[in-house]
Amino acid sequence: MITLVHFQTCLSEFAEKFDKLASKYDHTIQHSSELEAVINDYSRFVTDQENKAAWEQLEHSELEELDSLVWQLRNKSAQCVAIMEKYRALKLENGDVQIADYFKNIEECIDKEFGSFHVTSDSRVLLVGSGSFPMTPLLIAKRSGAEVVGIDIDEESITLGRKVVETLGTGLKIRLESTLLENLDYTREATHIIFSSTVAAKYDLLDQLHALTNAQVVVAMRYGDQLKSLFNYPMRATDSNKWKLVDTILRPDDVFDIALYQKA
Repeated sequence: MITLVHFQTCLSEFAEKFDKLASKYDHTIQHSSELEAVINDYSRFVTDQENKAAWEQLEHSELEELDSLVWQLRNKSAQCVAIMEKYRALKLENGDVQIADYFKNIEECIDKEFGSFHVTSDSRVLLVGSGSFPMTPLLIAKRSGAEVVGIDIDEESITLGRKVVETLGTGLKIRLESTLLENLDYTREATHIIFSSTVAAKYDLLDQLHALTNAQVVVAMRYGDQLKSLFNYPMRATDSNKWKLVDTILRPDDVFDIALYQKA
């Protein structure tokens, strides 16, 4: 069984590695293998049942430095995931289409994204935080024929993401935009909205979405609580006058879980 001291040491080492590797990104794939290995290790770490028990012990220890370390890990790992998507998009430009363990895990999650709220060819899907390698739009558009729009505030991610769609999504109804939810007409038309788990302000945006969306919209919020909160922004309570939680899809072996919301 993993000791609490060893668990804390692992967290500190991951934080140091993420900080170092994030600072190395230079818009080339020079450090991609190193980052990919660390993210794959971290994905396994946050889904390991032995680590779950250690996390529960640590959470109850009320260590003053724990909150700061968790905040650092959550933010730096999110930044590194964004960089890893850029590496994957840059590799695709060079003809390399290998898929890392982390991405395989994410793609498996997408299959269960909306539970019983199925996406059909008539659906209009909006992804908030589409990133540089828009796997979700590609998989949803390919499997359902639905129209998918992805938005991201990172200009480089949109530029790289569009090249990925040109290469892998020919003929699919996918559009990527660098814009905000309130400036996108499509927001009002969307039947299904997905939030990336690494969007820090996702619950603030969900609150804002109530006034911008139609009555039937279903929102899939990717999140991670407890041990998974080291790699995801966790679930938060919503304004009960605006949104109701209608389902949660828990996936012990995957890096994030999914909460489904509809208007109250």
